Amino acid sequence: MITQEVVAATPREGKFNKNAARRVRVKGRIPAVVYGAAEPSVAIEVDPKQILKILHSDSGHNSIFDLEISGSTAKTKAMIVDWQYEPIKGSLLHIDLKRIALDKAIRVEVPIQLVGIATGVKNQGGILDQVLRELEIECLPGDIPSHIDVDVTNLAFGDVVRVADLPHSDKLKFLTDENATVAHVTAVKEEAAPTADEAAVAAAATPAEPEVVKKGKQETAEAAPAATADKGAKK
Repeated sequence: MITQEVVAATPREGKFNKNAARRVRVKGRIPAVVYGAAEPSVAIEVDPKQILKILHSDSGHNSIFDLEISGSTAKTKAMIVDWQYEPIKGSLLHIDLKRIALDKAIRVEVPIQLVGIATGVKNQGGILDQVLRELEIECLPGDIPSHIDVDVTNLAFGDVVRVADLPHSDKLKFLTDENATVAHVTAVKEEAAPTADEAAVAAAATPAEPEVVKKGKQETAEAAPAATADKGAKK
């Protein structure tokens, strides 16, 4: 999906190692690389806020935007093809960008969205299970959809929606196996009762009351008459 977003980038110079990347992040930027379109790869740095805005948009990483590198006279159409997050803080660490030629078909994965309430759920007590959440397609960059909608309103108990059943267009070529299951209405899974062997194992695994507790109770009961006897002797 082509957007009006313009990402401003600055070329990186010097050594490209961990220390250099760390210095880029200290400045509030993130390191990136742009490649493709039969041109040399270029190491750049970009604003993470702008990249996150694109990743969190409706079209996500399939968004095609203008990349403007300082020192270059022309803008380049590009898209995000890879990104890395810091595992603890969740901040962006690095991204890879690919130059896009608008007249050449590319392969992308787009999300599948189920629309409506299946009759098998509403009237037959089943549950809707979405098996496939993304579909690999091939198309021109300008024809990339943000998602593919599938109407499941008439899906009854036991019915299955496959890739071949998805709405097709001459502009899109589906690359995912056409027999792959997208969604189906199935029975609610009930928790099975434990078998005799499982019950025996569970009983054996249940800890018995600690012996020290029983012993303590017994000693308390036995200590009472002794204390009474001692009290009588003192009198």
